[in-house]
Amino acid sequence: MSEFIYLYRGGDTAGAPEGPEAHMQRWRSWLEGLGAQGHLKDFGQPLEPTGKLIAGKSKTVTDGPFAEAKDLIGGFSLIEAADVDQAAQLAHGCPIFDTGGAVEVRPVMKM
Repeated sequence: MSEFIYLYRGGDTAGAPEGPEAHMQRWRSWLEGLGAQGHLKDFGQPLEPTGKLIAGKSKTVTDGPFAEAKDLIGGFSLIEAADVDQAAQLAHGCPIFDTGGAVEVRPVMKM
């Protein structure tokens, strides 16, 4: 098994068809289901929508590490899967898709 990180991009919980509380319950159920299958290594955490970006040789600091709201990374989870294709397939059940969001699946490099 390899490790993968899910980066949750965009989506608006307030706009969930079933309401924000029920939507969050769907998130919990989905993540608990991944855990029951042995795929969830760490629930992860939601991220605040603020931050700083430090870039370049001059280490320029700017507000906000994102260009557009749809690109905002709202949180992450760490999972285990046989390969990136299985990790992507497991992401299909994520409730973020119901609110216009996306899941970026990235392999964790072993150092």
